[in-house]
Amino acid sequence: MAQQPATPKWKRAALRAAAALSPALARALGPAPSEQAALTRRGTLQAAPSAPEVVFILPLVGKHHVGDWATVEARLSETLTSFAAQTNPRWRALICGQDAPALPPALEADSRITFLPFTEAVEGNDKWRKLAALCRALPTQGPEDGYVMPFDADDLLAPGTVAEMLARRAPGGYLVEEGWIWDAGRGTFARAAPRSLAQPGQKPFWKLCGSCAAFRCTRDPGDAAFLEALTAHEHRMFPYLAALAGRKLAPLHDPAALYILNHGENFGARRGRVSFKARFVERFAVPAEEAAKIRAAFPALDA
Repeated sequence: MAQQPATPKWKRAALRAAAALSPALARALGPAPSEQAALTRRGTLQAAPSAPEVVFILPLVGKHHVGDWATVEARLSETLTSFAAQTNPRWRALICGQDAPALPPALEADSRITFLPFTEAVEGNDKWRKLAALCRALPTQGPEDGYVMPFDADDLLAPGTVAEMLARRAPGGYLVEEGWIWDAGRGTFARAAPRSLAQPGQKPFWKLCGSCAAFRCTRDPGDAAFLEALTAHEHRMFPYLAALAGRKLAPLHDPAALYILNHGENFGARRGRVSFKARFVERFAVPAEEAAKIRAAFPALDA
């Protein structure tokens, strides 16, 4: 199953301009289902959450799609360990897949981690159906009021990210503009950041990795429906759809996540979409002293 196609940029601009005047006017332009869902959320945003939590939703690949299930389990354990290392413990993780992973005892015992069996028959890639299933669970298992962050089961979260989200309490959610990429095959790190005059070829993290946005979410089924429609698209549509919903994403202040390439069971590798990112890492490789700081922030890399 394929992702929903991205809306052409010219139409995105037209829809945002029309929505600023009237959602009804924007609907007359023939929006896609995700854009329709976004328009229904306009005007529903309340004040900043008073006691938020962050819920991560992770689609987990099935055994039948991989060559080394033990590597998948190890990468997931590293991801969950990066959650457990957060300086603010107000997070939960929902994992959806065909096969329950074996986790280290400390993670198995962590009540913040929930596995949701995926039983739907899907021909081909089922990642987006798993994301849809996770979103449909949000009215009962999501935050009462907080943030939902789609997260790949082989990326890592910087230790202070949950604390920053919950301290700032941004009304619409957050966007990861700065983060790191690690080419595990070469052992090289790069920093992803917004383009600048000094580095015109740079890219913000959210254009490179799907673990890049946390969306305001309550247990209102309308929020879950919007996130289900949004996550049917690639991550480069996330900021646009959030803005169309009247829920602009605030950039996180600090580098928030680490994307790992070439570790043996990358989802992107199965789609043939890793090579240009490896070239990005090579071009924007950080000096040794910065690489050492990144490793210190993510002990799992040296485990």
